[in-house]
Amino acid sequence: MSLPEPLERMTFDTARLVKEHPPLLRHPNKRVVYEIACREGDTCGGQIGYTRWPAFELPAQVDPSAGLAILESQCGIMDYEPVADIPDAIEWHVNFADPMLFFAYGSGLFAQDEMQCAEHPALGSLVEALRADGHRSVTETADGPTPVLVTGVERRCRVATNMNAAKGRPRGLYGNEFAVATPEAVARATKRIEPPTITNLIAMAAPTYRSGRYERAMIERILVTAYTGFAAAVAESARIAPGAPVVVHTGFWGCGAFGGNRTLMSMLQLIAAGMAGLAQLVFHTASAEGSSLSDAEQIIREQLAADGPLATDELIDRIDAMAFEWGRSEGT
Repeated sequence: MSLPEPLERMTFDTARLVKEHPPLLRHPNKRVVYEIACREGDTCGGQIGYTRWPAFELPAQVDPSAGLAILESQCGIMDYEPVADIPDAIEWHVNFADPMLFFAYGSGLFAQDEMQCAEHPALGSLVEALRADGHRSVTETADGPTPVLVTGVERRCRVATNMNAAKGRPRGLYGNEFAVATPEAVARATKRIEPPTITNLIAMAAPTYRSGRYERAMIERILVTAYTGFAAAVAESARIAPGAPVVVHTGFWGCGAFGGNRTLMSMLQLIAAGMAGLAQLVFHTASAEGSSLSDAEQIIREQLAADGPLATDELIDRIDAMAFEWGRSEGT
């Protein structure tokens, strides 16, 4: 099945992008991070690629077990380290996006999306350039998901978000804690990366917080979103380096402030990864508590994959019959 072409494709010289469209950092702590990552006189390098994709049609049939065979679970948050056992892989990291691309990058918020933007400061410049040229820069519309892929962006710093009272962050820096931390604590938590490393991102929006049971249409939309993002990464990787294996790093997408069900969201990403033909899905569980991912694996193995490949509509019907309930927003 051939995939659609992107809705938009653009390439930016990073140095020119940052010079002509400096990021708008409204919170002083974001400026602290930026000034460490991008010191006066620094030169940004390379080119940034931007593509926005239409929703892909799901394959008619799916092997639910395909995602299990390529899963690697890692305790901790995304560390941007390349996988060791797949040489020459093209690696992508999921951005847990707002429907508006990098919407709160300049605010005091510091959840997964905003943290990626702070550590990859040219992302703010990318958004401002898109807005200046009248582009919508959205990861979904009323008609469906439109994931955005960004290639070649420099990661110029890392920010420690763990709790460390001795360094001025007794409650950590994640989420809303970043905004109330002292600038000195933020500066101590921020370390330059020299030379910068390069990251490819898949920005895709999970559904925002609801309550009660997931509707079948919502389950299908989440699966379409994840499949589109992952399959677009495979297509874009083939354009960049034909034949290279594709690795995607993700986590509990949509399960923080949006209150998604961790087991369901894990399961749908696993299924989408198998559909898209990834070489590996690296799932970062943030802490040692990975039971939701284990539950997702067990459900796929025992309830979805036992009969072999399924028609995709039947797969979605079976998941719908499991009556998954929304979780609670973490308020971050």
